[in-house]
Amino acid sequence: MTDKSQEIADTLAKARTRRRIPIWLWLAVIVLVLGGGWAYWSMSSKNAAVTYTTEPVSRAAMTVVVTATGTVQPTNQVEISSELSGTLASVEVDFNDTVKMGQVLARLDTTKLTAQMTNAQAALSAATANVAQAEATLSEAEENFATAQQLDKRGVSTHSSYITAKAVNARAKAALAAAMAEVTLAAANLDVQRADLAKAEIRSPINGVVLDRDADVGNIVASALSAPVLFVLAEDLTKMELQVDVDEADIGRVQVANPATFTVEAYPGRVFDATITSLRYAPETTDGVVTYKAVLSVDNADLALRPGMTATASIIVSHVEDALQVPNAALRYVPPQTTTTTSSGSGLLGLIMPKRPADAAGDAAAGHHLYVLRDGVPAAVEVETGDSDSKHTVILSGDVAEGDAVITDQSGTD
Repeated sequence: MTDKSQEIADTLAKARTRRRIPIWLWLAVIVLVLGGGWAYWSMSSKNAAVTYTTEPVSRAAMTVVVTATGTVQPTNQVEISSELSGTLASVEVDFNDTVKMGQVLARLDTTKLTAQMTNAQAALSAATANVAQAEATLSEAEENFATAQQLDKRGVSTHSSYITAKAVNARAKAALAAAMAEVTLAAANLDVQRADLAKAEIRSPINGVVLDRDADVGNIVASALSAPVLFVLAEDLTKMELQVDVDEADIGRVQVANPATFTVEAYPGRVFDATITSLRYAPETTDGVVTYKAVLSVDNADLALRPGMTATASIIVSHVEDALQVPNAALRYVPPQTTTTTSSGSGLLGLIMPKRPADAAGDAAAGHHLYVLRDGVPAAVEVETGDSDSKHTVILSGDVAEGDAVITDQSGTD
């Protein structure tokens, strides 16, 4: 080989050496390719493993209720005390006794009251006698005044005698008026004593039943202080009322005449009917919770319910006879957001620097959405909702029909 040929061969060898790709670059390419394939295979496997839990859209009647607790109370309950102070001489009734209006419940000792009334009667008799005496005196004075008047006209007697007779007549009239006033006063005092004596008999103001009794023979009643309650009467236990506390979040839906049902612990499994008769505006706050009192009328003809029983009421605030409805879980379901990787460039740069996933909150449309499973793929449907109970919600409008499979949950990762 000539020198010229050797020089050309050396130049070609050096050129081949400069074009050779480093081995680390080949290794990087291999890793990226294998990683991309594994990621694609993993995502495909996960997508294939997603299982959706669905329930059918149904059409049925829906009743919406508001739950509240309270106590059973008599429609009219009366607490009876004594207007007088004294010692209880007798107690005529006991617990659960049925009483009539005007019936004697208890009697106070009337020894002092009887003596006071006797004194008042004597005072009236004395005042009446004084009136008779004053009338006789006035009659005498009038006759004397008439005689003196005639004598004064004839000039037989002095004029001073006439003046004296006239004054005596006037005083007799005044004395009679005073005596009559004393009779009126004595009669009034006698009426007071009679009333006090009558009040010594503590009587029932209503027809009812004795719920409570705090009176025993020998007890001293002091009405000048805070008068103690001796008897508690319920007017009619066949007509009761249920007073329940309605949460402020629910009071806007409750109306007078709403029907309701309730239960008490004394009769498990038995349901009682009731109707709201009034809603009170005054709030009641307990431990920071604001409630409003609702009063319900209750028929208690069999006397099964007793005052003070704790009751749990279900107030019917809405009823839809034929409602298209879906499970509440379907309105809460939102499919998880998948990470969509797009190249920000081409080649290796696009794989190394993927675009960040879209914001799920930004993609969500306003309003309520359901996801209906159609041909194995979730389809978002916007709907307008109505009343809701604890399990289902009424659908007023939207591209859903009875029998559609709405998604309530899923297993696996989408």
